[in-house]
Amino acid sequence: MVSDAVFSVDGGQAPVAGLHAVARDHEGLLVLDEAHSFGVIGPGGRGAAAAAGISAEPDLIRTVTLSSRSPARGRGAGGAGGSRHAGGHRRGFIFDTGLAPPCAGAALAALEVVAAEPELGARARAAATRLAGIAAALGLSGRPPDAAVLAVVVGDAARAAQFQRICAGHGVRAGCFRPPSVPVGQACLRLAARASLAESDFAAPVRALAAVRDHGDS
Repeated sequence: MVSDAVFSVDGGQAPVAGLHAVARDHEGLLVLDEAHSFGVIGPGGRGAAAAAGISAEPDLIRTVTLSSRSPARGRGAGGAGGSRHAGGHRRGFIFDTGLAPPCAGAALAALEVVAAEPELGARARAAATRLAGIAAALGLSGRPPDAAVLAVVVGDAARAAQFQRICAGHGVRAGCFRPPSVPVGQACLRLAARASLAESDFAAPVRALAAVRDHGDS
């Protein structure tokens, strides 16, 4: 069984413990992608599996992309681990290559930051909650974030692309998800919060989302 820990589009957290129980009942493995939960959820930012108390279970494989939620910005930074995971016995890993030294260095530095500053995850979640509150106050549709990802549902794909450009014009980088990434009629903008956001940083998303609302009403 394969699942995101935190879904990359809407920011919702998967029922990790329940998925693991189902996989175990069927004598299978749970492969959990912690790309958007590592550094944000769980004790010390150790992820959703740690939060659910299953991180040491033998029938769990965890993957993480360190460029998503951690301070490692190199796209090559990531890893996989688990007590049953042995790269030499998996065909997909036999011909894989090691990380480039800059990516490995960035990944190690990111892990050191997460370990040294365990409060960063809570700050990122608080920033995402603040963004969700801004969107809700403006009458925009979305769900409360479980981690640091916030989706603002737009509906129409062409309008979502237009709203992405509006956000960019206000200095806000928003993702734009359209079919087939999401169901028809559920195109959305995605915002990702950072632990480093200061009070003054929220002014730009307020202006951007207000402009999105105004264009949506027109």
